[in-house]
Amino acid sequence: MEPTISRLLSRASNQMSQPSNMVDYISTQFYVLTIAEPREKFELCVEQGEPTLVPPAEETAKGLYFLSNLDQNIAVIVRTVYCFRSQEKGNEEAAQVIKAALAKVLVHYYPLAGRLAISDEGKLIVDCTGEGAVFVEAEADCEMEDVGDITKPNPDTLGKLVYTILGANNLLEMPPLVVQVTTFRSGGFILGLAVNHCMFDGLGAMEFVNSWGETARGLPISVPPFVDRTVLESRNPPLVSFPHHEFAEIEDVSDTTALYGEEMAYRSFCFEPEKLGRVKRRALEDGALAKCTTFEALSGHVWRARTEALRLQPGQKTKLLFAVDGRSRFDPPLPQGYFGNGTMLTACLSTAGDLLGRPLSFAVGLVQDAVKTVTDEYMRSAMDYFEATRARPSLTPTLLITTWSRLSFHTTDFGWGEPVQSGPVTLPEKEVILFLSHGKERKRKGINVLLGLPSSAMARLQDLMEI
Repeated sequence: MEPTISRLLSRASNQMSQPSNMVDYISTQFYVLTIAEPREKFELCVEQGEPTLVPPAEETAKGLYFLSNLDQNIAVIVRTVYCFRSQEKGNEEAAQVIKAALAKVLVHYYPLAGRLAISDEGKLIVDCTGEGAVFVEAEADCEMEDVGDITKPNPDTLGKLVYTILGANNLLEMPPLVVQVTTFRSGGFILGLAVNHCMFDGLGAMEFVNSWGETARGLPISVPPFVDRTVLESRNPPLVSFPHHEFAEIEDVSDTTALYGEEMAYRSFCFEPEKLGRVKRRALEDGALAKCTTFEALSGHVWRARTEALRLQPGQKTKLLFAVDGRSRFDPPLPQGYFGNGTMLTACLSTAGDLLGRPLSFAVGLVQDAVKTVTDEYMRSAMDYFEATRARPSLTPTLLITTWSRLSFHTTDFGWGEPVQSGPVTLPEKEVILFLSHGKERKRKGINVLLGLPSSAMARLQDLMEI
């Protein structure tokens, strides 16, 4: 008999009795953002079937699975959707094909079939029980095109395309992977995923989803996962050899907490190649920098614009956090297909007065310097810092940029061709901004900047983002 969802919450009660600030932390991370301005008046109606568990198709390793210190700091649920439509193929078999392929791919990615727990050291760990991922089939009473443009976060609509475990109060009660396949009236379907970020970063998630698609098409996995995360164990004893500004606590002298009491507004700002070129030219025009990347220029521009839109006081310290892929920066480099978080948060610090009173090159130079600091020793120092302090990056007042623009989620193919659209359901934190690729088919040269701000600040930001 197929396992059912009734067993999902039984494990969590045992974990709740353990004294750990990790439980308190991850409890605060599980929430859903609301959107201030719903898109028109369209209301998506989705009928969800009974959730079931999909275990690996073969016996897999059991026991406790180590999560590195790079995995510990980002225990948040990331929800994404992928829209598929084929001219040659209907959606009648979509759910069964994807479900069968999931069982097969979980043999390779077996920790996703386990459950999160708390180790004796008070850290997140995976209990590889083989219980399986949660899988839900659903039907929508409309056409897939009615869902509209998913490049703007709309949890009211898109949230119905990703199954939510009712009664789950914290992340220990959430399986690492939840899958929903929603079919539409005249063909097409949407794959909705809820994945715990502690299981992998963007590159790891992309490789998993693409491996899943290859399995569905009867192909061998092109990038088999490397599952041993002990290659990123912290040193014993910990050795902190760098200052780590990403953990710095900043006094909120501008009282942004009160500002964020307003309704939130969300927007996607499109930077086409021509506009990105103007941003880079502005960053280089005073001659302070010899060159810069698109990411560096756009990050500096967005940081300045957001700072001005929030009207931070000149003496207010502000922090920019962003992730640098450390896979090739470790010595030795992480193995190909590393299944886990291989990115490192690095930080820039400035006062609002300096950031806005000096040219764009100043902000871009800070970004460049932060990128250069990410060496093997720096990353191991950061992991040791967490081991020694259990501190987490402070987000007051901070901007955290997550870059998805280089991830090829748009190439995923389960047999119905590549997705016509893909993107996040919502932003995981109010301080987070997403850089998403923009453009048709493979000519994705533009970047969509996705963010939320208090309504009054968003009204100011619209003009400030122009250049």
